[in-house]
Amino acid sequence: MIIERVAIIGLGLLGGSIGLAVQEHLPNIATSGYDADPEVRARARERGLVAVVANDPQEAVAGADLVILCVPVGAMGEAARAIAPALGEGTIVSDVGSSKQSILGALSEALPHHTVIPAHPVAGTEESGPDAGFASLFHRRWCIVTPPEDADPAKVAALVTFWEELGALVETMDPDHHDRVLAVTSHIPHLIAYTIVGTASDLEQVTRSEVIKFSAGGFRDFTRIAASDPTMWRDVFLNNREAVLEMLDRFLTDLALMREAIRAEDGETMFDWFTRTRAIRRGIVAIGQDDARPDFGRKDHD
Repeated sequence: MIIERVAIIGLGLLGGSIGLAVQEHLPNIATSGYDADPEVRARARERGLVAVVANDPQEAVAGADLVILCVPVGAMGEAARAIAPALGEGTIVSDVGSSKQSILGALSEALPHHTVIPAHPVAGTEESGPDAGFASLFHRRWCIVTPPEDADPAKVAALVTFWEELGALVETMDPDHHDRVLAVTSHIPHLIAYTIVGTASDLEQVTRSEVIKFSAGGFRDFTRIAASDPTMWRDVFLNNREAVLEMLDRFLTDLALMREAIRAEDGETMFDWFTRTRAIRRGIVAIGQDDARPDFGRKDHD
């Protein structure tokens, strides 16, 4: 299958970045897009996120070989139903959501006669909206493609090639396995960040101004994660509930072990744990998934 036209529904960080990346890396592919917010559509036109910004979702997807839904997880079904009448028979419908089982179910229900191949580019920033997108967002970042068992291999291959052409590293994975992996590598870290930043803000012994003023590097990293789009992450937790709860229970068990080690002044247990986890950080840097510079590349250090 050859992809000659891509339509993007939702022109925020991910949708805008896809549009810009396609125009940079695949200039022969025509791009169109739509966003439910008229102000976002206007800004998308100004920035040239896609070649054509439509005022109607069906207009945006008409004639497209690939449609990518870049809307919050909880809005996937509604977005799919809105474009259904205009989809071509051979069109691939994909997405960028962080919870694959629920999305596969929602899209398959809304589009029973169309090809649905979910995907998840594991890339992003804490910024959102049409001004946040940039063409190199996916470079050397993983995109996980989670096709259903009956997916057409040629169409799966076409979607994999599309993401590779945008600079991504691509892996195919079962949707259930994806949700379990991302629960521990992405969803739980975000939940921890939202919680600890909220806790610090609420502490009676520390004023909010002091929390902001004396933020050390670790806390600043938490605030960066906690600045992510609230709507998107609310939907992620609601739609990946079982996997998140499973991994959260495991995390709470490990946290209790650390609490007991501190209470018992068990330095050996803490040292062994910290040594093992430091090795994971070094492994992430070694495969090029983060910056090895001191203090995560910040210009100013604590």
